[in-house]
Amino acid sequence: MNRNKVIGLTGSIATGKSQVSNYLRQRGEKVIDADLIAREVVDIEDVKEKIKKAFGDDIYKDDELDREALGEIVFRDEDKRRVLNEIEHPEIYKIILEEIKNSKGRVFVDIPLLFEAQHLNEKYGLEFDEVWLVYVSREKQIARLIKRDKISRGYALEKINSQISVEDKKIMADVIIDNSGSLEETFRQVEENLKRL
Repeated sequence: MNRNKVIGLTGSIATGKSQVSNYLRQRGEKVIDADLIAREVVDIEDVKEKIKKAFGDDIYKDDELDREALGEIVFRDEDKRRVLNEIEHPEIYKIILEEIKNSKGRVFVDIPLLFEAQHLNEKYGLEFDEVWLVYVSREKQIARLIKRDKISRGYALEKINSQISVEDKKIMADVIIDNSGSLEETFRQVEENLKRL
């Protein structure tokens, strides 16, 4: 790709990846947020036209995407979800790669489902020098998700089980940021790894 050191930052639902991501930003690190880009691509004219063609003109209300309505459609229908992904993914990756190219020094790419999207990273040529995983134990993850989203244990498990388990991700990652303790403890690990870089 280029001379920049590219670090993938990921986690699983309710492991605290956003806290680490925000901390890196405050430290002046360049962080590319894949989720934010995914939310913004739907406003690109070309993408908008393709979405309207696939899902009907009324999916946009006053030029604003009705995210809730679209979410309902793709949640229930795998074919429609695939159609949406085929529209969005090339644009998302184009923007990520462009931002990496235009950055100086190291870059963090915050991708919540980095391991789940491995085939896409390969397809679009997004390569990482190393991957950092923000980790908490499964039990802690369940407890945090129940508390955060005010949901039942059953629903929390359903959400967690829809992703690769955090224990499996632990094996695949290069760096583990253990977020089970205090935030100070978490940030100390981040600092140690920044020094190492």
